[in-house]
Amino acid sequence: MAKKEFFKHWPTMLLGLVVAAILLVAVFSYQLDQSEVAVVTTFGRPAVVTEPGLHFCWPYPFQKIYRFDKRIRCFDGGAGKLEETSTADQHNILVGIYVTYRIADAEKFFTTFNTVPNAESQLNSWMRSAKNAAFGSFCFNEIINPDAKALKFQTIRQAILNDLRQRTANYGIVIDAVGINAVQVPRTISEKVFARMIAERKRIADKNIAEGESEARQIRIKADSLRTIVLANADAQAKEIRAKGDAEAAVYYAKFKENPELALFLRQLDSLRTILKGRTTLILDTDTAPFTLLKQETERKITTPVKK
Repeated sequence: MAKKEFFKHWPTMLLGLVVAAILLVAVFSYQLDQSEVAVVTTFGRPAVVTEPGLHFCWPYPFQKIYRFDKRIRCFDGGAGKLEETSTADQHNILVGIYVTYRIADAEKFFTTFNTVPNAESQLNSWMRSAKNAAFGSFCFNEIINPDAKALKFQTIRQAILNDLRQRTANYGIVIDAVGINAVQVPRTISEKVFARMIAERKRIADKNIAEGESEARQIRIKADSLRTIVLANADAQAKEIRAKGDAEAAVYYAKFKENPELALFLRQLDSLRTILKGRTTLILDTDTAPFTLLKQETERKITTPVKK
């Protein structure tokens, strides 16, 4: 009879054993993901577990499990909001920053902060201090400037990063990067800043205009000097050509003086040759030079006897 009762209730008993086994596993073990690291405290003494998978543990209060995400975190906190800070030349600006960090040493991190919110609260305080120190080392025109080459953001980011890494070196945190969310000018001084920027742009424009006018004057002076030289050379060359022509003409004039009639005859021939270049019909008085030559030629033919 007892056997019949046992076989009658064995599914329920088996289910109870399975549930009990699951409860025992849940109580005496924990699961660790690949992106996690765990700190297991045994009566308050911490031990780090980094291997993912199922791990055995004693139930509370003997042991307690603290899980931390070991992936990179992005945090801005209060320091990420726009807050006023002062530059080296005592100008107020609004700045917000953020950091990316990860838990490198879970035991140190747990011993110091115990929880992530506690760590980020302290990190936020360090960020404010590092931000104020870094921006306070540079002048206003190295932070707010239309000329990108004059900005020192890369140097400022590196200074904040070095400061935070030094502060967190012994607390199990590694700062991977620092970024600047925004940099703005408070409304109370924005008009003065814009007026100063306009004045600076005008100063640069006036300087460029003055340099351009000076360069233009130099170009004009050089061009005038070159023109004077060219004209002088041309005038000298023209005088030389005229002198050479006068010398050659003097030779011809000396020849003409020896026989003026021949000279006159040759000049008349030249004139007649020029006038009668083409097929031209002229009705002129033969008493007009140089057409007197034609008349003389005709008279010569008439008076010359014909040979028989």
